[in-house]
Order: sequence, then C-alpha cells, then structure tokens
Amino acid sequence: MKTSNNKEKQIRSSYDFDALSQEHPELTSYIFENNYQTKTLDFANPKAVKALNTALLKKDYGIKYWEFPDSNLCPPIPGRVAYIDCISQLLKKSKVKQNIRVLDVGVGATCIYPLLGQSLYKWNFVGVDIDKDSLKTAQQIINKNNLQQDIKLRHQANKTLILKGVLNAEDTFSVSMCNPPFYKSETEALEATSRKLNGLNKPTDKVIRNFSGTQNELIYEGGEKAFLHNYLYESSLFKNRCFWFTSLVSKKDLVKGIKQSLQKLGATDIKVINMTHGNKITRIVAWTFLTKDEQEAWVK
Repeated sequence: MKTSNNKEKQIRSSYDFDALSQEHPELTSYIFENNYQTKTLDFANPKAVKALNTALLKKDYGIKYWEFPDSNLCPPIPGRVAYIDCISQLLKKSKVKQNIRVLDVGVGATCIYPLLGQSLYKWNFVGVDIDKDSLKTAQQIINKNNLQQDIKLRHQANKTLILKGVLNAEDTFSVSMCNPPFYKSETEALEATSRKLNGLNKPTDKVIRNFSGTQNELIYEGGEKAFLHNYLYESSLFKNRCFWFTSLVSKKDLVKGIKQSLQKLGATDIKVINMTHGNKITRIVAWTFLTKDEQEAWVK
C-alpha cells in the first residue's frame, strides 16, 4: 500500500498547479496541500478534474475556450495526448506525412482529439457523433478557437451504425480514431465507478463519476465488445478509404478476438500498441486493409 501511495503522490505532484492556475484561475479553489505538503486536487471531484483539464489545454496546447455541460464526459488530457502521439508515430513509420486527415469516431461534446491533433500536429479532422447536442457544443468550441477550417463535424443519424451513413464517396482519411463506449448498461458503469472510488479511498454510498459522462458517451448495447466488432465489420466496407483504422481497447481480453475477426475480414496488417500512463495500461489496436502496393501508392 505504501508503494502505491508514493506512486500516486509522484503522479499527482507532477502538475505545476501555480502555472496552471494562472492560465485558469477557476482551478485555484480546488487546490489543497495533502499530507506530503504537496499541492494536489480531489481527483474524485468532477468539477476539479474538469478545471484541471481546462487549465492544461489553455497552458500547454493554446486552447483558449473549452466549455461544455458538466454532464458530458471530461477526458483526461495526458491520456488523450498519448493516443495522438501514438498515431503520429504510426503514420510516420508508414511514411504518411503530408495532408493528414483524421476521422474521429465519437468526437463528443469536448472535441478533444481534434483540438489536440490540430494543436500538436496541424492535422485536419472530421468528427462524427450520434448526439446532436454534443455536436452543437463541439461546434461552439471549434468556432471560439477559430478552427472551422481545420475541424468539420458530421451527425450519425443511425445509432446502430458507426461509419455507414457518414462517409462520403470522395472521403479518404490517413487514420481513424475511436474511444468506444465501455459499458453495456448504467448498472455496469456505476459498478465501475464504485471500484474506482474504492481505489481513491472515497465513500461509495453516493456514486459520482469524477469524469462525468452521458449515456451516449459511456453505454452501448452489448458494451465495448459489441461496439468494436461492429466497427471492425464496417471498416471492412471502406477498405480503401482509410490507411489505418484504430481504436482504444480498454479490456485486454478483447484483443485476441479482435485480431481473429480482422484476419477473417481481410486485414493486411494488425498492430497492438500498448500505452502506459501512471499505473494505468491501455492499448490501441490499429489495422489496415491496404496491400503493400496500395500503401506505397497512398504516400506518393
């Protein structure tokens, strides 16, 4: 237990709270000194987490406006940056270096991947979502940051579909990104939050997700496994529209089945990229249907 606490202290003290508070003064009210005389936050408080991530975007990524309803999922910035950086390395190794266009499946109200990808690498994005309210909020964020030419949004009208119905005949993308819904029911989502609160030594009699999240953002019929296998299948219908399809995969035991399904669907290359942030390990699965000749033609 002592080792775990020390690791937690190291991770959470890595933030420069003074500099962050200068960029986003609202953060100040959530900062306190812990038993180690280290400035930190109550990471179980969703408002504190939101203020921290807003400050990080302002200070490190030049995002001056990032407002969205408290009910929406608040993404942790370091983990989202890690996904963006892994995609950059994947594209670099594949020699996809110019005119990079990214499809964000489930862009959400926060528009976080397009904001980070544009800030870090000047990529162009198309973000897709089933929730019109989330798209309205994301569009306001785009407009306030003057990114209308770099980030476009599309509505997926059919909740049972992922790529079908939103890709145009002329669409081509360097890569797709996706952070799929994790849970198959509200009950499962609340149980996961209770486990997390236990890990933070917080009471679980009143469960509040520290990252918030609406039903559309967190829940999909059949859960993560069903969503991913639908995504895999639909990607096979657009084999030549995207160089790399990718997704985060939270459950390690899903990877074997994903690889088997992709092999049956005709994927020519499948990669599993592990990401580690603090004590958390997650993974990206990336796949392509392009032959070697098609890959070479793509980058010429």
